[in-house]
Amino acid sequence: MPLTGEARLKLLVITGATAVGKTDLALELAQRLNGEIISADSRQIYRRMDIGTAKPTLEQRAACPHHLIDIAEPDELISAGQMQRLIADAHAEIAARNRLPMLVGGTGQYITAYLEGWTMPEVPPQPALRAEMEASIRADGLPSLVSRLLALDPEAQSVVDLQNSRRVMRALEVSIVSGQPFSAQRRKNPPELDVFAVMVNEKRETLFERADRRFDRMMEQGFLDEVRLLIEAGYARNLPSMSGIGYAELIAHLLDDLPLEQAVEAGKRATHGYIRRQLTWFRKYMRAFLWHNPSETDARASLVARVQAWSRGFASDD
Repeated sequence: MPLTGEARLKLLVITGATAVGKTDLALELAQRLNGEIISADSRQIYRRMDIGTAKPTLEQRAACPHHLIDIAEPDELISAGQMQRLIADAHAEIAARNRLPMLVGGTGQYITAYLEGWTMPEVPPQPALRAEMEASIRADGLPSLVSRLLALDPEAQSVVDLQNSRRVMRALEVSIVSGQPFSAQRRKNPPELDVFAVMVNEKRETLFERADRRFDRMMEQGFLDEVRLLIEAGYARNLPSMSGIGYAELIAHLLDDLPLEQAVEAGKRATHGYIRRQLTWFRKYMRAFLWHNPSETDARASLVARVQAWSRGFASDD
């Protein structure tokens, strides 16, 4: 039946750490509720990078429309501000077709920025400045760049992940080029949405084990060959896409003669570090979400029932 204007403002959010099982839950709900998935993943935007980013398979994408996957080449830069606008456009497009928009992924900044209506600084990337900052990190480590940022913008520590080199460089870039603190340019204008937000959560040790098994599966599926083809295609190792977890470590094997076994172990350790950072973000920004542990008895059925009750009007005809 036709949906009301109010219903079109609905948004189902499913997030959680890497390897926690977001994709399976999202696909189940999408098929039950006439949903379409908007990817909130900073790596799945890149073409040619399928295995290492754990993209939904072609079969999964055929079962449910997906948006914001494979929208850029590995050497293209898409800012957080651009992603926020792309998410908004996809949300409006899906709602206009009377289907349920679902924002799904583990890049917490994308989700928080959209739900809170962050206004991103309009400062284009500065290649020369970024090269200088990358050299500084290689020479003196990330803390040196963090100190430089906090000297210009002491409040940056409240809005920037200071363990993420890309985030630190972007905040410093904006502060230098604009002449204004990055934190002062982060205003909020939350959109009027009816949101049901789910945080899929597991014990950290369980997440580490699942991530390790997934990394091994990626290697069996041809992750190393995927990285080799990217290098042969001419994509530089210092690109944001190529510095992603797993890619950087396998590049070190291919270009720096790091033994493959050590590269794989380094990739797993990097994944663990990323999971820790994700959990820190979730605890800081997403406490109000419904935290769902898929290992709990009957938790899945209860969650599905609650989402179905909230999403009245979107049930599948099947």
